[in-house]
Amino acid sequence: MMSGQDFRNRCLESAVVAFLLLCFSVTGVRADTKSSPSIGTGWEGNGAAASGWYQDPASKGWTTIPVGVPDDPFKYRFKHVCRADPNLDGSNCSGPDVQCTEGENGRTVNWYRSLKALDAFSFFAGPTCIYDEKPVDALEQIAADIQREFQSLPVNAGTVVAQPSPHTLRGADTNFYAEAAEQQFDVTMFGQQVHIVATPVQYTWNYGDGTVFGPQPSMGGPLPQDRWGEKTRTSHAYGATGDFQVVLTTTFQGTYSVNAGPPLPIPGQGQFSAPPQTISVWRSMTRNYADDCNANPQGQGCPGTAR
Repeated sequence: MMSGQDFRNRCLESAVVAFLLLCFSVTGVRADTKSSPSIGTGWEGNGAAASGWYQDPASKGWTTIPVGVPDDPFKYRFKHVCRADPNLDGSNCSGPDVQCTEGENGRTVNWYRSLKALDAFSFFAGPTCIYDEKPVDALEQIAADIQREFQSLPVNAGTVVAQPSPHTLRGADTNFYAEAAEQQFDVTMFGQQVHIVATPVQYTWNYGDGTVFGPQPSMGGPLPQDRWGEKTRTSHAYGATGDFQVVLTTTFQGTYSVNAGPPLPIPGQGQFSAPPQTISVWRSMTRNYADDCNANPQGQGCPGTAR
């Protein structure tokens, strides 16, 4: 029959096991429990002082490995192993542990424990990668640089359409509208595959005569030819004749996903300008003539009269 003290020790041991299993990034390789490894050269770390950095499998963020809890009756050690064969120690690896590449000096280790009063270590958990220093977090790097990357993409701002075009009349409303579309890009950032989606959300027209309209959410739209000259939300009436360079600037909102992960918003917005389009503004003239062209085909303003 188990004594009360033995029962309390067993409960404490179970609680410690549950706690440490949460702390270690265990890969699921089943340990060989038939025999305990001998303690000799190659051991690193000792007792509660053993620590390192590991990547949380859920959040992919880096965190320290805590070893030991208050009043923990166990002491812990870790041993460098080959991930391909956890029964081999580091001296038997045929080459570097290529799976521990997230940071410098990555090590694949198995963890062992013993009651503090004894030196009878047995396998506890592993294998897992640990690092002396916190590896560079690629997700943090991407988040810090994604806005600059977004602005540098070859995003097509769209095109400007004018009605009528390429000529219009002074004082008449010329209808302008934009043609722009969502665009997608695949780039590599810090060794990670990043998918970026750029969606047009606002438009600004510089009509070339000192007048700027926007930014505003409407891209405008076409009018049937029999309605050319009507005022629209994005139309403009020129007060002088000449050639004017019309420039459309489109504001895009972006999202990005890393390694096919969920889409994340890109902070801020990207502004991209389309090549300028020339619009020629002419003037119209109205004159009254007294001649009847039927009676006097050579009268001023009649067809065929030299001008």
